[in-house]
Amino acid sequence: MDQIMIGKFIASCRKEKKLTQAQLAEKLGITDRAVSKWETGKCLPDASLMPELCEHLGISINDLFNGRRVTMENYKEAAEAAMLQLKKNEEQKNRMLLILEIVIGTSATLSFLFMVFVASLIPGLPAFFRILILVIGFIQLAVCIYFALKIETKAGYYKCEECGNTYVPEFRDVVMAMHKGRDRKMTCPCCGKKCWHKKVMSK
Repeated sequence: MDQIMIGKFIASCRKEKKLTQAQLAEKLGITDRAVSKWETGKCLPDASLMPELCEHLGISINDLFNGRRVTMENYKEAAEAAMLQLKKNEEQKNRMLLILEIVIGTSATLSFLFMVFVASLIPGLPAFFRILILVIGFIQLAVCIYFALKIETKAGYYKCEECGNTYVPEFRDVVMAMHKGRDRKMTCPCCGKKCWHKKVMSK
C-alpha cells in the first residue's frame, strides 16, 4: 500500500468535494492535523474511520486502498494488488512483533541473571536483601515471559503439519504445549490430531 499515493488521492477527493481539511475532520470527529498526516502520507486512516471517510469522499474502500478510482475494467487486478499488499503488511507486522518478543525475552533473562549474580556474589549483603533481589528478578522474568508468550500467540498463525490448517490458538494451549523454538505440539482444532504446529507469518 503506497501511503503517499493514498494521501494524494484523499487530498484530491476532498478538494473535489470542496471540503477543507478542517471540515472533513469535523465530519469524522477528528483533528485537521490527522487529515493532514493522511494527505502527506505520514500515516493511514484508522480502519474504523475508513468506511465513513469513503462515504464523505464518494469513493469505495477499494479505491482508497489503491489510491485511485478503480474501474470495472481493472477491478480484479486492483483488488488482487490490494489483497497482496495487505498480506505483506500483515507479515511485516508479525515479524516485528516476533522481534519484540525476542527483545523482551532476552532482556528479561539477562536482567534476571544479573540479579542472581548480585544476590549471590556481593559480600556482606544481608540474607533478606539477597532473597528480595531474587524474588524481584523472578517476578520480572515471569511477567516478561508472560507478555512474550502473549505476543508469540497473537503474531502470525500456527500451521498443523497434518492437515495444513492455519489458526490462532488459545493462549493456554501455547503455554502448556511442548515446544521446539516457536513450533508447538498442540491439538489441531480442525483435524483433531496432536502434532507439531509450525509458526507461520500469514495464512
